[in-house]
Amino acid sequence: MAAAQEADGAGSAVVAAGGGGSGQVTSNGSIGRDPPAETQPQNPPPQPAPNAWQVIKGVLFRIFIIWAISSWFRRGSAPQDQAGPGGAPRVASRNLFPKDTLMNLHVYISEHEHFTDFNATSALFWEQHDLVYGDWTSGENSDGCYEHFAELDIPQSVQQNGSIYIHVYFTKSGFHPDPRQKALYRRLATVHMSRMINKYKRRRFQKTKNLLTGETEADPEMIKRAEDYGPVEVISHWHPNITINIVDDHTPWVKGSVPPPLDQYVKFDAVSGDYYPIIYFNDYWNLQKDYYPINESLATLPLRVSFCPLSLWRWQLYAAQSTKSPWNFLGDELYEQSDEEQDSVKVALLETNPYLLALTIIVSIVHSVFEFLAFKNDIQFWNSRQSLEGLSVRSVFFGVFQSFVVLLYILDNETNFVVQVSVFIGVLIDLWKITKVMDVRLDREHRVAGILPRLTFKDKSTYIESSTKVYDDMAFRYLSWILFPLLGCYAVYSLLYLEHKGWYSWVLSMLYGFLVSTAGFITMTPQLFINYKLKSVAHLPWRMLTYKALNTFIDDLFAFVIKMPVMYRIGCLRDDVVFFIYLYQRWIYRVDPTRVNEFGMSGEDLTAAAAGALTPAPPTATTVAATREEASMSLSTKPTQGASSANEPQESPPKPAEDKKKD
Repeated sequence: MAAAQEADGAGSAVVAAGGGGSGQVTSNGSIGRDPPAETQPQNPPPQPAPNAWQVIKGVLFRIFIIWAISSWFRRGSAPQDQAGPGGAPRVASRNLFPKDTLMNLHVYISEHEHFTDFNATSALFWEQHDLVYGDWTSGENSDGCYEHFAELDIPQSVQQNGSIYIHVYFTKSGFHPDPRQKALYRRLATVHMSRMINKYKRRRFQKTKNLLTGETEADPEMIKRAEDYGPVEVISHWHPNITINIVDDHTPWVKGSVPPPLDQYVKFDAVSGDYYPIIYFNDYWNLQKDYYPINESLATLPLRVSFCPLSLWRWQLYAAQSTKSPWNFLGDELYEQSDEEQDSVKVALLETNPYLLALTIIVSIVHSVFEFLAFKNDIQFWNSRQSLEGLSVRSVFFGVFQSFVVLLYILDNETNFVVQVSVFIGVLIDLWKITKVMDVRLDREHRVAGILPRLTFKDKSTYIESSTKVYDDMAFRYLSWILFPLLGCYAVYSLLYLEHKGWYSWVLSMLYGFLVSTAGFITMTPQLFINYKLKSVAHLPWRMLTYKALNTFIDDLFAFVIKMPVMYRIGCLRDDVVFFIYLYQRWIYRVDPTRVNEFGMSGEDLTAAAAGALTPAPPTATTVAATREEASMSLSTKPTQGASSANEPQESPPKPAEDKKKD
């Protein structure tokens, strides 16, 4: 789902490949620097921002921590003993099927996970003789690939949500996979692999209706199934294509030393110690949208089975992509939704021009870097901010409200766990910004229900004493004259023509739909009005705005190249217009040395601090008093010319240094 646009401006880029493609698989997958903070006794500067090297070190440290944690969870059981019987080291094993071995392929389809009925002709789906192990030139297309297509009769158990399995046997030429045929069966000449070929997927039914009329456009049969099976139903799905790959590999693997995830596929013989050829069921290019449910209305199922050799490095890529993370505590629902999200990537790899695909990857990486830099500078700006003059505090509160609406909306629509966590972190960051624009305290004298301390919010003095608060209130008042009527019209439209689960869902969906299309406009327009009234833009976080503007321009590049919703394109254009207005304001509002910057310091303060650093320090009041006292005592102790009185009292001796300090 699309996330709401950020409160400070530009929307996030969503580069998604459009279009659909054939789900058939007939091969093995070819296809400006911050101002210096001078020391001033009157206005101490904030802590200096970390330099680029410190940021890079922090990122690398976090990557190392993530890698260490992943390695810890990935270790699993203790490694097997590398020593053989008697303490001798294990020798390297070999493939039981040497290069150019003649072999036969036997494919059986059965309802049972463990197959034993080799004599049933109905179970035999495909039999191919005299295949050459490691042959890349035979076949109809001279690529070593063969395929077979047939219609399967569906058993009643499979129609009623049962499972169906494919059993694949490779035997050396002249042998048979049936262990009961003693003369034709050899254990070391037979390799077997089986897999369930139907896929169970969850189908969710949303009980929505028009809140005014109570009518719904949903299928009556779906409504009845929802009443019988509940809102979530697990249904067996079918895809007509599957590829059997045999890996052309003769690596001398050592038992217990095969790296994951390859160790899940390399099977060693317990007696000889050698390993069997690696069989891999490849359905990576089967798109989720091409699966369809199996029910009692279907009498047959189409199935196209392809056989192709596969190189070692390509098999490693497929194995790494198909292996689930060991962090399986998030549940299977997350992986179902992540599989659906990967469809767009697969379609892009299959159908997109290679040059455009390379450009998309490069620009996506650049976009991610800019997004990270914008986030870092936004946090750094608010963390070091001392004065709120010229900044819209109401926009910060509106951003918190928007984040809460998005969080409640995705919780109501059961979005996946990763999106929920990311939105929740965004809410926490927006709440942290409130502590930077308001004085938040706990009032322990006036408690809530006599138990919990009451939170009190008070505007900061730099926001009240300046004219920013007046302009901020004025901007939102003018903006409300336009937005509230639009919100009312959209609420009426949503109530009349759209279906909802209930009144709570209607409120959330109405607010979410309105905020997604207008959030950037609402949060950026008051700041433009304040800049216009103050005739200054020195208070803005220009680094963060610049990174977000670059991301917006990247969005523009793909919004008109790739198929995207019209509202998303309008949002990109709106963000461009607002940023160009920012640039125009920066051009017409020249540098004013009397205005404070984002560190709460003005140009005059910096100049005075620099001049003070070059001149000697002026004498303090204590030094001046001590000097005058010494001078007066020295004058009083001098003898007067011409006379002296015997009755005149003697002058007291000079004070010690300790008494001078006390004075």
